[in-house]
Amino acid sequence: MTTPAAERVTLPESVWRARERAHAERADALTADHRERASRGEKHPVWDFLFTYYSYAPAQLRRWHPGPGVELAGAAGDPRAAWRWYVPGEAAGSLTVDRAALEQEKAPLLRGVERILRATAARPGRFGCFGLHEWAMVYRQDEHRHPVPLRLGQAATDAVVESHELRCTHIDAFRFFTPDAVPLNQYTPTRETQPQLEQPGCLHAGMDVYKWAMKLGPLVPGELLLDAFELARDIRLLDMQASPYDMRPWGAEPVAIETPAGKAEYVRRQRGFAERSTALRERILEAWLGAETAAA
Repeated sequence: MTTPAAERVTLPESVWRARERAHAERADALTADHRERASRGEKHPVWDFLFTYYSYAPAQLRRWHPGPGVELAGAAGDPRAAWRWYVPGEAAGSLTVDRAALEQEKAPLLRGVERILRATAARPGRFGCFGLHEWAMVYRQDEHRHPVPLRLGQAATDAVVESHELRCTHIDAFRFFTPDAVPLNQYTPTRETQPQLEQPGCLHAGMDVYKWAMKLGPLVPGELLLDAFELARDIRLLDMQASPYDMRPWGAEPVAIETPAGKAEYVRRQRGFAERSTALRERILEAWLGAETAAA
């Protein structure tokens, strides 16, 4: 991790407050349905994942940061003056992110995040998995992670797994494989091999861009964070549409990956997500580390 020389940009108060308001409004729109369901205690097997597996509350999405190297004019009296990692800027009455202190305290975490972002963005995507990780999670099991019926039933679901090659490269999908599915996978992902195996064609790696953006905190501009959340939301829909579960009652029409047409649709959308996720990784690295350092 190499921090570039400090280059300050000062945002007038009217400009950054407008960006902050726009960010909050966008975040509220993105989380409105979830917050309404949560107020009723209602579960949703497609969308709850974005707030449970990724255990970040809507309020965290709502918090706008300008990113490093930006001074917020007239912010000294703002509530963010009490936020962690904000310090007075060079201009009187301004605040800025204390990147050096944050990077020093969180150095091991940030090195790992940078390594995964760089490595994943640099390699080509693989598009032959067809979302079978979700099928491997229910293979030869009577009890499943989601209390939702299997679209084809257990026997036919097992047959789909047995008639395909499992090629999952993502540790956080692979670790939920059933014991019988584990030896069927072409790879044995571990936390240690994650930087070597992570690749942009993986839906879970694409959703994880949101996780990495959250872990970077004020090093990532708020607009980028919400772009990453939107990507995770869009990928999550395909992940459940292509799963063995019947998610139609929750608005997710099946992508039948056991058929040629379903495979073609899955790969088409998968390629689009790979392009979006790679672009986001590069934008996050550039916003955090600067254009020259990000490209190194």
